[in-house]
Amino acid sequence: MAPHPARKAATAEHDDAHRTAAALMHDFAVRTGVVGAAPAQRYLWTDAFAVCNFLALDEVDNAERLIEQVHATLGRHRADDARSGWIGGMDAQTAIEHPTRGGLRIGKPLPERAVDALPDAELEWERDGQYFHYLTRWMHALDQFARRTGQADAGRWARELAQTAHRAFTYAPAPGAPMRMYWKMRIDLSAPLVDTMGQHDPLDGLITDLQLRAHKPPGRTGFGPDLDVELREMAAIVAGTNLLTDDPLGIGGLLVDAYRLAQLLRVRPGDNPLLGLVAGAAANGLARYLATQPFARPLSHRLAFRELGLAIGLQAVTRLWCVLERESASLDAQPALRGALDRLLEQVPLARTLTDTWCEVARSDDAQWRAHEDINAVMLATALVPTGYIELDGSASSSSNSQL
Repeated sequence: MAPHPARKAATAEHDDAHRTAAALMHDFAVRTGVVGAAPAQRYLWTDAFAVCNFLALDEVDNAERLIEQVHATLGRHRADDARSGWIGGMDAQTAIEHPTRGGLRIGKPLPERAVDALPDAELEWERDGQYFHYLTRWMHALDQFARRTGQADAGRWARELAQTAHRAFTYAPAPGAPMRMYWKMRIDLSAPLVDTMGQHDPLDGLITDLQLRAHKPPGRTGFGPDLDVELREMAAIVAGTNLLTDDPLGIGGLLVDAYRLAQLLRVRPGDNPLLGLVAGAAANGLARYLATQPFARPLSHRLAFRELGLAIGLQAVTRLWCVLERESASLDAQPALRGALDRLLEQVPLARTLTDTWCEVARSDDAQWRAHEDINAVMLATALVPTGYIELDGSASSSSNSQL
């Protein structure tokens, strides 16, 4: 029997997306030294998405090579720094076993701000340091690699990084006061560079900690920190935050977080109050964003990677619905969550519009695209083949529900 025309068209579309993503990732790998003779150019956010893309494309060797490069480059002090060696001060053998114990640099072009220099808000965007939300992306990438390959070391490195980051970035402003988080730390994690709190950093930390703890194989010892303390403290910080944003990248992050949470909560995820808060914030934020008519602006006034972050998140919406529709009674008891999902589902086709738009730009010689080519290309590849980033292999432990 011949394949149904619609199914044949869907298969062709899938194959085309896969080929485009593979070409984007090949060029990125050559351009940034993952393969070939070019010097390694590592940037933690982009590289976290790239690891997940290589997994989605069944290029495990490239994912492993990239992980090694990130640790060897961003786990060490910069070449133009008076300090040298591993950020955490480890010797070579310890660093092989625990490469994330000191954290990982962002990979910004300029060195971090001098201790005696006055802050410059604009310049700080180009200066190195450590970002919590970049570290959580790398924890996620390591965990995805461990789940896919069974290499336990990668999972342990993710949990060790989670513990290190939590200790460095969280603090109590005064005895007994609610805990807060710094947005940006010095390379050696000795002091904050920006002491305001990233809006979604606590949520990223909470869900990533839950993800990492869920993957710990039963009965295994030496698999890294259990993260129970980190989970409890991060949950308390999340309880005091406002998740609503009209930033497309932030909305996309909320949607991915909602789907990760639903995958991790095996027992009636629709009953979890945090899931409703995250989905509601994403739906309300997306409505606010679309009300500004962002796509009526010229492409030269738009940032590809931010819109592609939204495209990635929208592709998690249908998957989230599939997880929750199995418990329709639970959803019926939560009209706000059902309403948020309904509004989000209406916007899912926007993901295809965004990927088509930026695929066309990527094929042109657009100067703005080239100015941010690595992050744009890698996130476009994620939007085309999102499974490596948004789908978790394996199942959560039955105790995960009790922590939220």
